[in-house]
Amino acid sequence: MKKVAIHSLGCKVNSYEAESMEIMLRDAGYEIVPFKDDVQADIYIINTCSVTNIADRKSRQMLHRAKKMNPDAVVVAAGCYVQADPEGVERDECVDIILGNNMKISIVEALEEYFADKGNSTFLVDINDRLQEYEELKINQTGEHTRAYIKIQDGCNQFCSYCIIPYVRGRVRSRKPEDIISEVKTLALTGVKEVVLTGIHISSYGTDLENVGLIQLIEMIHGVEGIHRIRLGSLEPRIITDEFAERISKLSKICPHFHLSLQSGCDKTLKAMNRKYNTEEYYEGCERLRKSFDNPAITTDVIVGFPGESEEDFRQTKNFLEKVSFYEMHIFKYSRRKGTVADKMTDQISDEVKSQRSAELLELEKQQSFDYRKGYIGTEIEVLIEELTQIDGKSYYTGYTKNYIRVAVNADDFDGINPVNELYVCLAEGLSEDGVTMYARLKDR
Repeated sequence: MKKVAIHSLGCKVNSYEAESMEIMLRDAGYEIVPFKDDVQADIYIINTCSVTNIADRKSRQMLHRAKKMNPDAVVVAAGCYVQADPEGVERDECVDIILGNNMKISIVEALEEYFADKGNSTFLVDINDRLQEYEELKINQTGEHTRAYIKIQDGCNQFCSYCIIPYVRGRVRSRKPEDIISEVKTLALTGVKEVVLTGIHISSYGTDLENVGLIQLIEMIHGVEGIHRIRLGSLEPRIITDEFAERISKLSKICPHFHLSLQSGCDKTLKAMNRKYNTEEYYEGCERLRKSFDNPAITTDVIVGFPGESEEDFRQTKNFLEKVSFYEMHIFKYSRRKGTVADKMTDQISDEVKSQRSAELLELEKQQSFDYRKGYIGTEIEVLIEELTQIDGKSYYTGYTKNYIRVAVNADDFDGINPVNELYVCLAEGLSEDGVTMYARLKDR
């Protein structure tokens, strides 16, 4: 029995695909072992990322680290970095098997071919403008007991000027709804209470199918017995129409936690980024959600230092962020990515200016996030308990509310009962010093 260690970089889609490969390998008779320096494997699979040049470098580093961990092992390079630079990967002497996107389903076949021929092998689909078939990866269990990420689509047709993903993931292709529902039902039987719908661009789900879109899929999942929560991955602002907001607000399992990708609060910068909306449309989407849900948690991504972003443009962005008032913001300094339109733009911003702007927005994010959580002190909150954690030397059971506030309840409140993967109504009492965790007690006590 050969031992396999898998390490996944990047997004939740990559994590899902890594889990799927792990299940296929285990079913084929391989033993899965941790990716650790003190655990030697016969095969190392690095599921790579290529969203930035830094991600490329990290992917290369992990490939070389794997070969160093066991020079006699077979090293498999899989995923986005492979797709972005196939020639570079082929020249890399530490790589034995190349597995591109849309070919991870062939991991067992790739290994069998390699061991039969005793030589390097390549499973690399040509990601181009032609529509690819959806890669039928699936999972029947997950490493997390309470929450499962469900991949519902792949690819992107947006071509934002800073992004390489459409070139390494290909065009939008949606997973069949019956396959998604089957997977959700299977996971529900294993005890999973919450599912998170994920993909490269889930707002495009169903554009290549007939009579089904994202809202119809959500409604179908809502009917699955055993699932108590449905959380949505990153959404495009344009999908938040009056109809969409109204329909999901009628679904009791929907988590009022919405990630609406923004990137900039300046219309000039949004246009340069090739984003397909302006700040007014974005704000209207947020207002629709706030009209349909009671204090929804709205989160976003913001890029600072995009080429040509003036000080005035940055001020417009900050003012807009203050106007919207988010629960959380992920702040990124623009990183040049070879192969994208933005990489060739003039007026690149210095690292010093990017750092200054990033620090300013991180401070704003910290305050907005604190204020949002603070508003729940003294209220009843429903918590899905996930794990036992030590905080300042004391034992707490921690979990999340539907709007994704992390909550800690003193373990003594449960009188020795293991509450993991169960829902409890708690009373929010106060915030941790860093403002990230809400302390609460069971309502019954």
